[in-house]
Amino acid sequence: MTEHPPLLLLHGVMMSANAWSVVVPMLSDRYDVLAPTAAGHRGGPALTGRASVAVLTDHTERYLDELGLDTVHVAGNSLGGWMAVELARRGRARSVCGLSPAGFWTPGSPDQTRSRSRLRFVRNLTRASAPVMPVAMRSATVRRLSMRDIAAHGDRLTPQAATTAATDLLHCTAGLELLATTESVAPLDPLPCPVTFAWPELDRIFPQQVNGTTAQQLVPGAKHIVLPGTGHVPMIDDPALCARVIAESAA
Repeated sequence: MTEHPPLLLLHGVMMSANAWSVVVPMLSDRYDVLAPTAAGHRGGPALTGRASVAVLTDHTERYLDELGLDTVHVAGNSLGGWMAVELARRGRARSVCGLSPAGFWTPGSPDQTRSRSRLRFVRNLTRASAPVMPVAMRSATVRRLSMRDIAAHGDRLTPQAATTAATDLLHCTAGLELLATTESVAPLDPLPCPVTFAWPELDRIFPQQVNGTTAQQLVPGAKHIVLPGTGHVPMIDDPALCARVIAESAA
């Protein structure tokens, strides 16, 4: 570790630390960047028992404890954004930047089931195309179409990065349990630290007009911004914008 402040990056469900591969170098000159892979995800710690957001957050807390870090700046996408909120609730965050954070729904209501169905569709489509994945991902058109539910410009990923993302998804053991969770974000007021929620303009999973409205009610002190031209995983569409927003949030 250096004298830079620590910054923890948390990825979305069925992804891995690879989701931040382009963003990390853009932040490493100002922060000690930590980008672990979540428990139950490809490359992360194994899980015993049922997967839940609370359990994954427990694992992340232990990770910080092992590094001797009481508090860190936290940025997360989707599931990672939700975990960032929970770390703030536990007093472990200096600041939070949630990029399309999950959990802002009523369990079992259409706003959860719709997003869950889209993510399951992405998983099933990826599984069905797995045998031809390395060859298919050489096509920019295939990358854009196969990722249209999570990115506005999936073709901006390299073929190797797109194949890695698909492999992460297929080898995530916690994915289905997390998609079926009955958890949701509980109210957080007052804020324990500064919180910014960044909503991708073209998000097909958690649209701002639905999930952002719920977030305003549950976390009334948070700042809300829009990420133009981006989809649910904005690090794919505009990593430089994501890095800038994260840095501004931590500042």
